Amino acid sequence: MVARVIVGMSTQELFALVDDQVAQGRYPGAVVAVRHAGRTTVHATGTLAVGGTEPVVTDTPFRVASLTKPFGGLLALSLVADGSLDLDDDVARWLPELADPRVLRHPDADLGDTVRAEQPITVRDLLQMTCGTGALMTGSPLARAIAEAGVGPGPVPTGLDPDTWVARLAGLPLADQPGQGWRYHTGSDLLGVLLARATSRPLPDLLAERVTGPLGLTGTGFWTDRPLPVQYAPGDDGLQVLDPADGVWSAPPAFPSLGGGLVSTAADVCALLGAVADDALPGGVRAADVLHDGLTDVQRAAAQAFLGPGRTWATGNLELTLQVTDPWTTPGRFGWVGGTGTSAYCDPTLDLVAVLLTQRVMTGPHDGPEEFWQAAHDAVS
Repeated sequence: MVARVIVGMSTQELFALVDDQVAQGRYPGAVVAVRHAGRTTVHATGTLAVGGTEPVVTDTPFRVASLTKPFGGLLALSLVADGSLDLDDDVARWLPELADPRVLRHPDADLGDTVRAEQPITVRDLLQMTCGTGALMTGSPLARAIAEAGVGPGPVPTGLDPDTWVARLAGLPLADQPGQGWRYHTGSDLLGVLLARATSRPLPDLLAERVTGPLGLTGTGFWTDRPLPVQYAPGDDGLQVLDPADGVWSAPPAFPSLGGGLVSTAADVCALLGAVADDALPGGVRAADVLHDGLTDVQRAAAQAFLGPGRTWATGNLELTLQVTDPWTTPGRFGWVGGTGTSAYCDPTLDLVAVLLTQRVMTGPHDGPEEFWQAAHDAVS
């Protein structure tokens, strides 16, 4: 079942591409939001479950996974803007567990082969993913220890409470000296704990007060009582259920994750990126602060090993394109993806914001919506 708003032929072809992918079984359902030339259109297609009859609609909430990160970046920068935080503050002020951390002599070293940190971890390090800890793509002793402790990234947020999670993470050494490397994800979850402690406010309330409320993003939160699409992961026998409709996101979480814990709608994600593009952000935050590339050459090189060439990680907790490496990109394009099958970017050169939300987990860097982004580029260029 398809819900559609009629627009120009080029955008119709973009929607038809997603309709075809749903018909072919790549996604059970999807929602697309496109903003161009001051007009936003939202298109829904497919069903909430494989073989189901309940349709995806334009305001269906999806687990947006790492698309949570830009929401968290904006929240942190709003506290910086009003003087509640400084980017160069030592996180140990609010995360004393991380005072005087130990650092591995090299990332693959044994856990006991450590030295003292040469400098403290800062708030800036959490936003820029330079805090020394994060996703490790090897079978190193630290990677195994992170997995065993249950403090690594994954498609479903941890069930640990924030204090326990931080204590377990702090009991392990860092992979890099603070401010010298780049490691994905974990800084965002640390950021969420820090913001809640710094303000003495529950993180869901803080996000609503400073970001989603002022921007009118009524479909975004850490849980929902609305019907969610079943979340799937590709398997040998087709799509396998990862999280049911009434699963993890149907009740308030033990750990509100700024790394990947939000549900949101395509229109809300589109509005967030649009607010950055328009420099119309709440709390005195400037788009220039969100899109600032504060990485050193060494950090940026480490980030590009994960993000891909020609890209960097901006202070607002999102990817920023520096050089064209794919035909659908232009310098200044910004946004991010979520491993649960979500993707959202703004291309200021094309006056385009586009969002694709699905419930099919991406299995790797070559399992993304490249066809969608080429079609979106072609639709308006």
